[in-house]
Amino acid sequence: MATKPQAFDPKSQPGFGFVAGATIVALYLPIIVLVAFAFNATSSLGIWGGLSLNWFIKAWNNQQIVDAAIFSLWLALVAGALATMMATLAALAMTRTAPYRGQTLAYALINQPLIVPEIVTAISLLIVFSAVKATTGYSGAGYLVLAHTAFCIPFAYLPIRARLEGMDLTFETAAADLYANPWKTFLHITLPGMFPGILAGFMLAFVVSLDDVVITELVKSGGQETLPTFMLGQVRRDMTPEVNAAATLLLIPSILLVTAVHLINRRK
Repeated sequence: MATKPQAFDPKSQPGFGFVAGATIVALYLPIIVLVAFAFNATSSLGIWGGLSLNWFIKAWNNQQIVDAAIFSLWLALVAGALATMMATLAALAMTRTAPYRGQTLAYALINQPLIVPEIVTAISLLIVFSAVKATTGYSGAGYLVLAHTAFCIPFAYLPIRARLEGMDLTFETAAADLYANPWKTFLHITLPGMFPGILAGFMLAFVVSLDDVVITELVKSGGQETLPTFMLGQVRRDMTPEVNAAATLLLIPSILLVTAVHLINRRK
């Protein structure tokens, strides 16, 4: 009698625990050190001098940091909202329509920014926007909004599509049988059901936009400093624990939002 093959368990493989532990240490130890030295009482980046909130107070009173943080939040909110709207429409077109020719290609194109190196996307956007600037003379923040929106669409699209694919079509079919038009069906049945996916997609797009450096650094014009690009500029000059404090403040909402996305997606 043939025995049933056992499922492959990666945890049982030799060296799995060591590799997993080393990976976690390599990823999170630098972040832990950064947060710890944000509370350093001295100005040294490598010598511990006791606990202090001095650098957080200085970062809060630094007008450049405050302006960069406000601009980052505004940019992330606008780009995240636009990316979520477009991702919602794309997800509906991919899941609530009959299969059509080119559907697989459309899915691949939507997710292409996840595969292409970010520097390639940034250089492509820089070339296009440079041509537009030369033609129109406009050099406002609209370019950053468009760049962040384009880059964030696939991040918002994935949880929204996953939510739609997990929704039972029975209620939408029943609404149609009860003579509800497509708009009423969407408004009262589909939208409430997919709202957790929309919320998760927006928060993910918001975090990606808030933390972005490469695209922002290449696309931005003079005076358009986000908090990540401002911190990068400070690292190139005289770096102080004030930058650690700003990085810690940037890290907190990122962790909270990513955790919220995980909890929302886990709910059935």
